[in-house]
Amino acid sequence: MWTTGSVPLSSRSAFASLDRPRPAAMASMFPLCTSVRLSALVTVILLLMFLTTVQSSQGDKEPVYRDCVKLCVRTNCTGARLRGFQSTQPQYMVLTGWTCRDDCRYQCMWTTVGLYQAEGYTVPQFHGKWPFARFLCFEEPASALASLLNGLACLLMLLRYRSTVPRQSPMYHTINAFSLVSLNAWFWSTVFHTRDTYLTEKMDYFCATAVILYSIYLCCVRTLGLRRPGVSSMVGVLLILAFTSHVSYLTFVSFDYGYNMAANATIGMVNLLWWLCWCWQNRRTLPYWWKCGLVVVLLHGLALLELLDFPPLLWVLDAHAVWHLSTIPVHFLFYSFLIDDSLYLLNTEKMGVKVE
Repeated sequence: MWTTGSVPLSSRSAFASLDRPRPAAMASMFPLCTSVRLSALVTVILLLMFLTTVQSSQGDKEPVYRDCVKLCVRTNCTGARLRGFQSTQPQYMVLTGWTCRDDCRYQCMWTTVGLYQAEGYTVPQFHGKWPFARFLCFEEPASALASLLNGLACLLMLLRYRSTVPRQSPMYHTINAFSLVSLNAWFWSTVFHTRDTYLTEKMDYFCATAVILYSIYLCCVRTLGLRRPGVSSMVGVLLILAFTSHVSYLTFVSFDYGYNMAANATIGMVNLLWWLCWCWQNRRTLPYWWKCGLVVVLLHGLALLELLDFPPLLWVLDAHAVWHLSTIPVHFLFYSFLIDDSLYLLNTEKMGVKVE
């Protein structure tokens, strides 16, 4: 039987510090030379995959949680008990890197949550995240499902775009590249919400930034680059440099969640204003302009759902999951705009009309 242990607890001492509010931490081809190098690289990747993030939050600072984890690990994660745990652990848990210590942290998290609720206190976060009920190997089931559905919606509309728009359309290749960047981001979002590790968090954050930056490039190509290719090429180089600098700073200097959020919000605002200006200028000539305007407003408006940041409903559905779920229909409207606009550009090019 799995044992978390009976941890001595004085309710007064364990929760005395709760009288003072504390802010919760913010929750994201190499050449094959030798078999030795390959083995070393695989080892490093596996370590990164299974190295869990170590953010600190109110819940994991509590003595009751820390003592529970220590006792659980000492009782269950050595000797015969550890071998018993490993022999009965489902294969999908093994493949996603769940260890005996991880299971102890999960069990003790719920022990601590129960004590908080019994004392009438607000449910705390643990290691930068709200407590979620794990489903199979999925740490955040609702967010993982929502990310997967976003990816499937993006893939479905990309296939429709390819089957509807001829390759000769001026924006065809740029939109295809944007779609692949988006699919990659939703893939890593799904992986991250399935299993939060050092590597999956970084990939989720970095790939999301790549989508926002490529959105700027897509906007630049559509609004300026078709008439002035040199401008879009120069902007593309600047965006690559910006992405490289952003990733380098977060990787080698400081993984600053506040900076990452501010940077993405700033880039997103530039994207929003740029597209809205273009929509306003073309509202009389392009009957489908409203689709683009509505998409960018919806995407930025729905992002405000993140500010709600409430404990998960039924320990599954939090503000982040609601945000991801709400963006699924936006893919269909956005690609409807891209199809209409690509066909318009193709027709105007054939007629020799100046592109707006």
